Amino acid sequence: MKRFIQKNIAGETILMFLLLLFSITSGYAQHTAITGKVTDKDGIAIPGASLKIKGSSRAAISDQNGNFNIPAVPADDVVLIASFLGYLSKETMIPQGQRDVPLNIILTERANEMDEVLVTGVFDKRKRMDASVAITTLTASQMQRIVPASAADLLRNVPGVFVNSSVGEIRNTVTSRGTTVGTQDVGYEYVSMQEEGLPITNATYYGYTPDYFLRPDATLDRLDAVRGGSASITAANAPGGIFNYVSKTGGDTFAGELRAKYGLLGNGDNSLGRMDANFGGPLAKNWTYNVGGFYRYDGGARSPGYAMNVGGQIKANVVRKYDKGSLKFFLKYLNDKNANPQPIPTTGYTNPKPAEGFNGNSTVLPPSYHFSSTDFLNKAGGTIEYNPKNLTKNIYKSLGLSWDHQLGDGWTLNNNARYSDNSTLANFTSANITSSGADATLPALMLGTIGVGNYSFKNVRTGQELLNVTSNGASYVVNANTLPGQNILANGILASPLGYYKNETNEFLDQFSFNKKISNMTFTLGGYFGYSNVHRYSGTNGITLSTIEDRPQLISMSLTGAPVYGFTPTNTPILGPTGLYQFTNPEGTGQLTGDLGNMISYNARQTQAALFFGHTWEINPELTFDWGLRYERVNVKGHNIRGYSKTGIQGGIDGSVFTLYDNNVIDHSTTVNFNKTLNSLSFSGALNYKFNDNLALYGRYSQGKKAPDLDVYFASNRVETIDLLNPQLRTTQQVEFGLKARSGDLNLFLTPFYSILSGVPNGAIFGSVATGFYNPPMTYGKYRTIGIEMEANYRLNEHFSFRGVATIQRSKILSLDNWVANGNGPADDTIISYTGNETENAPRLMLNLTPTYTLGKFYTFLTWSYLGSRQANSANVFKLPGFSQVDLGAGYDVSKKMQLSFNVNNLFNKYGVMSWVRPGGIFDVISGNASFTSAMYDKAVAVNQPYSTIAILPRAYYLTATYKF
Repeated sequence: MKRFIQKNIAGETILMFLLLLFSITSGYAQHTAITGKVTDKDGIAIPGASLKIKGSSRAAISDQNGNFNIPAVPADDVVLIASFLGYLSKETMIPQGQRDVPLNIILTERANEMDEVLVTGVFDKRKRMDASVAITTLTASQMQRIVPASAADLLRNVPGVFVNSSVGEIRNTVTSRGTTVGTQDVGYEYVSMQEEGLPITNATYYGYTPDYFLRPDATLDRLDAVRGGSASITAANAPGGIFNYVSKTGGDTFAGELRAKYGLLGNGDNSLGRMDANFGGPLAKNWTYNVGGFYRYDGGARSPGYAMNVGGQIKANVVRKYDKGSLKFFLKYLNDKNANPQPIPTTGYTNPKPAEGFNGNSTVLPPSYHFSSTDFLNKAGGTIEYNPKNLTKNIYKSLGLSWDHQLGDGWTLNNNARYSDNSTLANFTSANITSSGADATLPALMLGTIGVGNYSFKNVRTGQELLNVTSNGASYVVNANTLPGQNILANGILASPLGYYKNETNEFLDQFSFNKKISNMTFTLGGYFGYSNVHRYSGTNGITLSTIEDRPQLISMSLTGAPVYGFTPTNTPILGPTGLYQFTNPEGTGQLTGDLGNMISYNARQTQAALFFGHTWEINPELTFDWGLRYERVNVKGHNIRGYSKTGIQGGIDGSVFTLYDNNVIDHSTTVNFNKTLNSLSFSGALNYKFNDNLALYGRYSQGKKAPDLDVYFASNRVETIDLLNPQLRTTQQVEFGLKARSGDLNLFLTPFYSILSGVPNGAIFGSVATGFYNPPMTYGKYRTIGIEMEANYRLNEHFSFRGVATIQRSKILSLDNWVANGNGPADDTIISYTGNETENAPRLMLNLTPTYTLGKFYTFLTWSYLGSRQANSANVFKLPGFSQVDLGAGYDVSKKMQLSFNVNNLFNKYGVMSWVRPGGIFDVISGNASFTSAMYDKAVAVNQPYSTIAILPRAYYLTATYKF
């Protein structure tokens, strides 16, 4: 009995054990463990990372070797979330049945501006938290999400910087902290636009600026933007700031990117097609390469019927790394054609709107035509061709190298050098509304004097007569008028002088530095050399007349009668032969008369040499002192050849006195020589106090010097005025403070600044029939700007992030005298003082706010920009109103390699005025906006006189496909 009981107990025990074993086995068949390792992109283990199964409580922490194990995870498809402080969270899908292979989770480090290592605007590389420099860095991923209008347009994302990119890809305006105030036409005078740490070009003047040769594309890795301060001593010609566009270099494995973009511009009226490419990788042991570029065909947002931007570029670099340094060779070839929209007729000064018949997509560029003019300086008897369809053709060819070498014992050497061969060939059209039937301006411009008889204006394409005017030499009677746009200006047409600019520049630039680090100090000694050989041939010889309407039609002009060629001693007019005089050729273009049709050859060799010294002293772990000096010597030597023409009555090229469009003949030419040298000393010093790793404060004082641009020398092209050439150094004095703070996912930068800019050349060009175009003596201005820059980046959670930049400033004219033309040549010109007024074109408020939402593979953002009101000119006669602009973007990762994105720029199609042209006739416009007085403004408002404006680019849609491998 006992044995039986024991047997039963044993049997039940075995049965229970089998049942328990089955239960356990069955349970584990429903659950398995997930194992793996967490590393960064370099394969370094990340201990303490959090691993969690999405939607459950299953979780684990990686050990000191980065390994983790999450037991008893349901065997269904699950999503593993990996996260760690300072890294982006990552979600990994784990399909059912794929648990036997350990996972390798690679986390991407979350970029933090405070931990960025600065290389621009400092003598020695250091983290942003440790640097006393106001700098903003835009990464490739940030720039890829937006569609900028130009390279300069990227700088709208930088506090303290004002950008006017309304005219397209070239001829933009960039100002920084008030250091380029008062310079509406050329906006790079005080800043250095760089590629790979060297200026794009060391020579700047009207019709030739760095953005002619600068384009962002898929090869761009980052953009460093330094405002004021240390820029005075670390770069040439840059007291206002440094904007350094840095290219990508190849990595240890082959990788590349293809980017295709299609756009509908001008609210969908025109299209854009663009391809970008970038490839890079290992070339051999310790050798890498990178090559890429773009090509695009851009119909333009305000197209006159031909493409506005056509061309592209190729960039490449090869890097050799060795034990003690690296050597990089780089090259670039740009061949691009670009056009610029012209100001369109506008009504209303307090609330500017396109005049009736016009909108934000309108253009007043004339249709394609061909006009040739005798080139008086070409001894072979060549001609100058005017045709707006030729656009502005820019060619840039450069070769360069960058060398970093450790010399030993704490010494390092850095040397950047580049040779470039640049050329620009441009036809500029400057359209202006003018009255044809109310005065003698147009006949005088194209004939040199008045005519007696009947004037006829016809549509060149159809032959239809649009305006008929009879003149007795003293007054005009309008017989018939069917011109369009007469509700804008009675008897009005568009008169467009045709400018021709041919620029050829050869440059060699080199900057080197020796850096020595001992204990808690760093010393830097370096030099800069820039040589620019500049040849420019330009002038305004042709003119077109056209209707006042969107996409205007060319108008011919003729006179049936006799022109006045002179006067007797008793002031009786001497009439020429009676007949039919053609002012315009069959294509609708004519010549400007006599001295108005001058062409000038400008020739200058600019040699710039500098020595600089920098010292950084880490007084203790919290306090750092740095200071530096820069001595520069700039010599400009050259000559200008001015041609003087007269309207010939002997028949011109074709021998007929009645074809006035080719009757200009060479009278004589004169040559003036110049050779000027300017020496300057700039300095800057700062203290940076680091409270902890999350909070630092710095203060800096700088005094920067800059030699004037070549315009000062080119303006002296008359024998009678060459003695007035007196170039002056421009001086900036700046005080700035910088607060750098971070807390969790918030990075905040506050930079109050105080700036004084003096020695600003205030040139003007005036014109009259009697004297032609001329430059009055140069005056010089002084300006003060006070403001604060703010930059914030905040990541609310894994889905929401926010970036904001803001500038609040106030700028005042401390001293400025301005010439005013009174219509009869230089004899009656007068000077008016604008001292005490607010500086023109300096908005008090600039905002740029971008919230971004990310969900898995999808992102979307909205950028709201606000530009505050600005004084329209130095006379402060009225303000250009403030306005908002909204841009929309979204993207989706189709796969790890493929991404689609969609952008809408100027979502609400806002007409925000960026620049303006004063009302009046051609000579009024030539005299500039500064000569538009309060009395003139009151008169213009009283009669609702139209003027012209250029606004931000109209609404545009873009679809981009990106493939990375």
